[in-house]
Amino acid sequence: MFQTSPSRHREDGPWQLIFGLATQPDCRRRGLAGQVLRRAADARAQGRRGMVLTCKEGLIPFYQSFGFENRGLSASVHGGAVWYDMVLAFPQEADAE
Repeated sequence: MFQTSPSRHREDGPWQLIFGLATQPDCRRRGLAGQVLRRAADARAQGRRGMVLTCKEGLIPFYQSFGFENRGLSASVHGGAVWYDMVLAFPQEADAE
């Protein structure tokens, strides 16, 4: 579903990819990651169709709480870990007839 090579990056592409979202252990539980995710409005204002990220299984509920949908196992093998594709699709305005 998703591109696997950063060489195919398009600055004006229809999807905003979050490559990584990590919080230092001593800064966790302060809502910092949530603040980043709530900036989805920025990507929407740029005309993007939505946001995409990968996460480990234990974080699926966290991302779902922000509206991301679990699309299942990712093709990513980054760091030898198992990843899941998460998608937040923005509602699209109906095309004018």
